[in-house]
Amino acid sequence: MGKIGLQLYSIKELTQKDFLGTLQQVASIGYDGVEFAGFFDTPAPQLRSVLNAYGLNACGSHTGINLLVKDLEGVIEYNLEIGNPYVICPGLSEEMRNSSDAWKETAELFNNIGSKCKKNGIQFGYHNHAIEFEKFNGEYGYDILAENTDPNLVCLEIDTYWVEYAGLKSIDFMKKYSNRLPLLHIKELKSFSEKESTEIGKGVMNFKEITDLGKKYGTEWYIVEQEHFDIPQLQSIEESLKYLRGII
Repeated sequence: MGKIGLQLYSIKELTQKDFLGTLQQVASIGYDGVEFAGFFDTPAPQLRSVLNAYGLNACGSHTGINLLVKDLEGVIEYNLEIGNPYVICPGLSEEMRNSSDAWKETAELFNNIGSKCKKNGIQFGYHNHAIEFEKFNGEYGYDILAENTDPNLVCLEIDTYWVEYAGLKSIDFMKKYSNRLPLLHIKELKSFSEKESTEIGKGVMNFKEITDLGKKYGTEWYIVEQEHFDIPQLQSIEESLKYLRGII
């Protein structure tokens, strides 16, 4: 059975006020792990201790490309200290993705980052938005990146919401890259006309189909993310967790 994590960017207003206290709340709701979107200057040993105390696993860290380039050794060291096996790049500057050649150069950079991470026991990966589905010479930027990166060095954290937002189907890309999916972002699309996120199960996406494919392809973590809220955030993430528990 796959484990369910929370991308902490979902509740950034809470983590910004009380990072460690919010981790306790997420654990009490019942999540298996958390994917970080910043560490708020928390020393690694302290964070590891807090995760252990609350029974939470680190299931990833979204780390900006600038930091990955400037201080990869520091990134690796910190994530090893907190017991996090996945470092994920969550996006790229325009010049890194505005042409076929740019995507190929980015792929080469990712292979280098991924190789250094792999040597230290960490899996590197990439998280998409919708911009990756712009075409260059008839090919999606996402596919150019995927085809030019080593599957052993760069996993693909498919964000289901953003694929559907772009008018495509998550399952098509899951099938195409079935050997690269240890992490999936489970993010719900409210409707195809009202393109906002909502609680899992309250929108238009077929997450039973998505999670069944995840099981087939060995997905380890299903990671909830949400950006738009009509109800209190902690209530929202609890509803999403309950829905996912019912289908995984």
